[in-house]
Amino acid sequence: MKYRQGPVPPWHLAGLAILSLIVFFVAERNTDNTQQPRYRTKIKAAQLVVRIQDLMNTELRRRGLKVDALNDPWKSGLIGEERTVVTSDRGVNTAKILATNPNFAAAFVDLLHKAGVRKGDTVAVGLTGSIPGWNVAMLAACNAMGVQPVVIASAGASDWGANRPDLSWLDMERIIRDAGIMPVKSVAASLGGGGDNGRGISPEGRDLIRASITRNGVELLDGETLEEMIQKRMDYYDKYIGSGTPAAYINIGGGLSSLGGALNARLIPHGFSRHLPERNYPVRAVINRMAERNVPIINLSDVARIAERFDLPAVVGPEPPEVGQGSLYYSEHYDITWTVILTTLLAVIVFVVIRLDFTHYLIRRPRLPLPRQEAI
Repeated sequence: MKYRQGPVPPWHLAGLAILSLIVFFVAERNTDNTQQPRYRTKIKAAQLVVRIQDLMNTELRRRGLKVDALNDPWKSGLIGEERTVVTSDRGVNTAKILATNPNFAAAFVDLLHKAGVRKGDTVAVGLTGSIPGWNVAMLAACNAMGVQPVVIASAGASDWGANRPDLSWLDMERIIRDAGIMPVKSVAASLGGGGDNGRGISPEGRDLIRASITRNGVELLDGETLEEMIQKRMDYYDKYIGSGTPAAYINIGGGLSSLGGALNARLIPHGFSRHLPERNYPVRAVINRMAERNVPIINLSDVARIAERFDLPAVVGPEPPEVGQGSLYYSEHYDITWTVILTTLLAVIVFVVIRLDFTHYLIRRPRLPLPRQEAI
């Protein structure tokens, strides 16, 4: 076997480059989509969200209200108005729209599983009316997993949330429950706003929020101070969960009693935390007190950040996201057999081109005749 003595000709290297590109192209075309863990549960949860959104659209039409195509382009029926008498705070319309992506329910299935929550467990949930899209997605995830949520709500809502006086989050719960989709009902509700007792909301707005709590048969949480409101929430969770601790505590939105305000929100990680970092938290809110009991924490207060973490759209597009699409449901794997074959083939060809002087065999030089010897 004759090995190459000189440098490899440029056209040989160019041929190898072209061949390598062809091999990589073939390998890329031979990939398999494998279902992610808990695929069926994720699909069930996301489809529940779609059913609820269809229900809310029907309810809006029944009430003579139209879905605002500009402010609710995905037609979720879960986007409120910019400002009403019961609005508790400012909010960003884009975040409220993104939160209506049904695939968040699949993301929340993963978060619950990561927190160690399993079928038959009970979780404590603190939510507001500000992000109804996420409220629906988390409750759908719990339902699909067979998990029991104990919910305490802040009945107020920020801009673009469930802030219609006659269609609060508690009204949405009742509509969902009456339709037989999910047996969801908050065990208690506060007014929300500053102090979680309605500060910053007009007297008329506070009366309308109280009316929504009363007509939906939910117990009113009221108190003079934020400390009192936080303690009352803890007492309600202990009452309804009983002995032991919940499998997880889930905060949705920026409820003051649940999360502790803007400064706490900057210090508490987004998503799942086994334990909260040891920091000087300005408020020992419910989320802090649950962490002190070694309860796993799921904090959902930044829509864009959670969307990015789970490879979900962080920009509002013209069409609503499809259920079952994306890395939450499928992972892409290369075909092992094809990969081995193509890699071996490419390695052999590279060795032949680089090391062997195959032109010595392909282009034979004619054998010169031996010189004739002179006769003696």
